[in-house]
Amino acid sequence: MLNQFSRTQLLYGAETMERFASSRVAVFGIGGVGGYVVEALARSGIGALDLTDDDKVCLSNLNRQIIATRKTIGKYKVDVAEERVHDINPDCVVRTYKTFFLPETQDLFDFREYDYVVDAIDTVTGKLAIIEKAKAAGVPVISSMGAGNKLNAALFEVDDIYNTSVCPLAKVMRHECKKRGIDSLKVVYSKEKPIKPLEDMSDSLNRNCICSPETVEKGTARRSIPGSTAFVPSVAGLIIAGEVLNDLAGNIR
Repeated sequence: MLNQFSRTQLLYGAETMERFASSRVAVFGIGGVGGYVVEALARSGIGALDLTDDDKVCLSNLNRQIIATRKTIGKYKVDVAEERVHDINPDCVVRTYKTFFLPETQDLFDFREYDYVVDAIDTVTGKLAIIEKAKAAGVPVISSMGAGNKLNAALFEVDDIYNTSVCPLAKVMRHECKKRGIDSLKVVYSKEKPIKPLEDMSDSLNRNCICSPETVEKGTARRSIPGSTAFVPSVAGLIIAGEVLNDLAGNIR
């Protein structure tokens, strides 16, 4: 029977599509990378999505985030993403958490409920907490490394964290994962050397964006704001979504 997932089913088959429909995937961070992960998973028939992000859509998000439009500025990203998911697939069960994921908030989540976990947040402490909780629960996890200050979307690769190079965030994560006894971690990263931004806009963005009062209050304002484009973080997000789908389908390489 023809349905909205028929073209996907031609490649994965009916049994795998049923597996997608019965899967719950958690996406932490609904920004330039995570937003595209959610988009692709929703369009591929994933049956349940848990979306976590405490930010609101800002003017500066319009250049790269799929959920950012003039109409969504000022709205919580998870609320916008939930509405978009339901516009794509009304049957998808969506749970949203307006929470900044850190070790202090990790107990709000039961990772045993998930079939797959996507880490698309920026903070190292939060990433490590996600990874450790997923590993403890026996749930597969994939982590996004740095996508900012890059212009060549063709240089993204999927590999284990211990095989990465060049990416500054991956270097930090290798060190921290080793300290914690994490012996493997699937990541998406780029070998492109980061480009130095032409100017420092951190003060302006931290003070003038719609979420700045909450950001400053929580102490999560960035000291430096990376440059970004419409085509780099989106590619990272779509690669991650593809890995999630292929792993759930049993096509683990």
